[in-house]
Amino acid sequence: MKLLFHTCCAPCSIQCAETLTAGQIQPTLFWYNPNIHPYTEYRSRCDSLKAFAGEKNIPLIIEGDYALRPFVRAAEGLTPMSQRCAFCYRLRLEKAARYAAHHGYDAFSTTLLISLYQNHELIKQIGEEMAALYGSDFFYRDFRPLFRQGQNDARAAGYYMQKYCGCIFSEEERYCPPK
Repeated sequence: MKLLFHTCCAPCSIQCAETLTAGQIQPTLFWYNPNIHPYTEYRSRCDSLKAFAGEKNIPLIIEGDYALRPFVRAAEGLTPMSQRCAFCYRLRLEKAARYAAHHGYDAFSTTLLISLYQNHELIKQIGEEMAALYGSDFFYRDFRPLFRQGQNDARAAGYYMQKYCGCIFSEEERYCPPK
């Protein structure tokens, strides 16, 4: 299967990629994350993913550029946080679904499915919606049991380890206590 695999970072990619390749699925990693801010965070995650992909000889597509202003303008009025997360999942999965459909991939998926901190069912639902919209298949797998091992592998390999989901709002929620 030719799988376009949206990825948010190296730590979330490690166990996903290992599991897929062990199952005879050759993923192409797809970096599209206009949600990640500030710029230093965006660069650190992207550079770490490039290193991982190079070391494991996994194809990597970098789509888009750093996009603070358009992302913040689109997301700032969305409350509660669940609306921002749904917007962010949709933004990234739609880009992956469209790319997969237009470039001959059999399916698309995302490393977001490994995180214990993301809304797993919402990611699955949006992935299926985007698959129907673009005539592609959404490859679903619950990677969450592999999360801790992936984090340990990333630390052992020296990959950049982020401290929050990615958007500037999640950074604020991580470091600024509620008033």
